[in-house]
Amino acid sequence: MLHVIEQVNKHKIVAIIRTDSIDELEQTVESLYKGGIRIVEITLNTPGALEGISSLQNKYPDLIIGAGTVLDPESARQSILAGASFLLAPTLKESTITMANRYNTFVVPGVLTPTEALAAYEYGARMIKIFPARSVGSKYISDLKGPLSQIDIMAVGGISLTNAEEFLKAGSSALGIGSSLVDNKLVKQGEFGEIEKRARDFVELVNRYNLSKNL
Repeated sequence: MLHVIEQVNKHKIVAIIRTDSIDELEQTVESLYKGGIRIVEITLNTPGALEGISSLQNKYPDLIIGAGTVLDPESARQSILAGASFLLAPTLKESTITMANRYNTFVVPGVLTPTEALAAYEYGARMIKIFPARSVGSKYISDLKGPLSQIDIMAVGGISLTNAEEFLKAGSSALGIGSSLVDNKLVKQGEFGEIEKRARDFVELVNRYNLSKNL
């Protein structure tokens, strides 16, 4: 688990993938990988998601592959057995966190309020997901970090190249990027070169941010 947490904090970008077929999933992951992305989340409402997690983990041993839209402990266990290195959920459910911790698997539950954030932490989550981040804005992250500085935050929902650095500066440890990176229209049109370019742009943004922090 610690290795995954370290990698998420290092790379900061988690690509969120939701496709309509295994073939689209494989092509999308290949494009992201070429663009420098090393952490991806495959949502469980993607057809063949569990099989995709397993096969892609074998194909890309240095890629950290997680399961997203994990709504219950049963789905959490199935994802872990399929090879998922981490779990993301849009909601907070104690039994899902308990199941993940039983298997020593990094889990990031979705929360919005300070009460939910603290509850997730007390249930054993090492990081929380503020979702939808676009609706509350980056200032909400810094406000939340004031009294709850011990909790790492992943901002998800509406993160783009124009506001990514803003959310990082506000205190987000990582960012979950969906349509700004993996646009379903691009997937359907076979524009995987554009997805690769977007991946590279996000990776370069994080590299610049990390460099500026170390100056």
